[in-house]
Amino acid sequence: MAIRHCFDKDVDQVLFEGNSCVKKVILNRPHKLNSLTYHMICQMIKELKAYEVDPKVKIVILKGNGKAFCAGGDVLASYTSMVAGHWSYGTNFYKKQIMLDYLVATYGKPVVAIIDGIVMGGGAGLSLQGTFRIVTENTVFAMPETAIGHFTDVGSSYFLSRIPGCFGEYLGLTGAKIRGAEMVECGLATHFMLAKDARLLETALDEVTSTDTKTISEIISKFMHKPNVKQHGAFSRLEIINKCFSRTTVEEILSSLESEAETKSEKWILDAINWMKSACPASLKISLRSIREGRKQGLEQCLIQECTIVCHIVRRTVSNDFYEGIRAILLDKDKNPKWEPSKLELVTDEMVGRYFSRVDEDDMEPLQLPTRSNLVDTMRPKL
Repeated sequence: MAIRHCFDKDVDQVLFEGNSCVKKVILNRPHKLNSLTYHMICQMIKELKAYEVDPKVKIVILKGNGKAFCAGGDVLASYTSMVAGHWSYGTNFYKKQIMLDYLVATYGKPVVAIIDGIVMGGGAGLSLQGTFRIVTENTVFAMPETAIGHFTDVGSSYFLSRIPGCFGEYLGLTGAKIRGAEMVECGLATHFMLAKDARLLETALDEVTSTDTKTISEIISKFMHKPNVKQHGAFSRLEIINKCFSRTTVEEILSSLESEAETKSEKWILDAINWMKSACPASLKISLRSIREGRKQGLEQCLIQECTIVCHIVRRTVSNDFYEGIRAILLDKDKNPKWEPSKLELVTDEMVGRYFSRVDEDDMEPLQLPTRSNLVDTMRPKL
């Protein structure tokens, strides 16, 4: 089996393995939960493009080494570069990350993402665009961006808006963690298997000599296991979630949750309330609008709109919340961010609207996605 490594200051952050027909892209930064650096993203784009045009290659497998598939982008590295240099580093990093996600979403050959472990933020943006999204009992999914003054990005306005009811709003606004079984149940993942069978599945996939998705699906199905969905998991509470998270505003959602808490002492409700009360108020409102607009948009529109929001956040068009969130949560770790505005009712519609407006910067080009013909809507809206 041929093995080739990418070059980086931190050696072997991505491993490229495989035979002539099956290629594996393996995130290999386990001590950092496989968080993505700019160089890792560039290497993956380069190799994936080469695999796509190579007629011998029939399938690509994405996976991560260690206890995480990928915990997201390396936010701290981006922050350090922006503070030491210029805010445009953050937008350049994000645009490159979006190019990778879009490449996977529109890939001309089947992509199998084996998500065995933590998958958050940028890791979700990468893996949840795959043709096959396989999870295990070790998988933990979350979108916790609102805790650091950011918002649910990397294509989440597309994939969170296409799962049943208002479950996407719930995940995006509360940072709630769900396991692999619930990911399959709500549609974020396509298959569930036991982690002990992962190597056996890979060995079986090594024999693939065709891009036929039916054949690949039949191979994967041999290793599938019926997930043990928790009776008290959040998805089983979809009726209450829909009741609360279908409200028009974040304030109304929070008030509805508090009303439910008065009659139901369920942990998930209290966790949701506590998260929303400590999260960045502006981030909550941006995320809610982004997910709801995403429900009416295609993937390209979602990615372009999210990129616009990111540009406003990193250049501090409206507030300093993102930088303050990273300081409080990841740097000083005092866990006491000073959000501005500090309360939901002080975040006006006009403020939120500015994040969705065109970036007024002479040298700031809007995101230009390449023309590709292979976009498949793997997640249809389930309202």
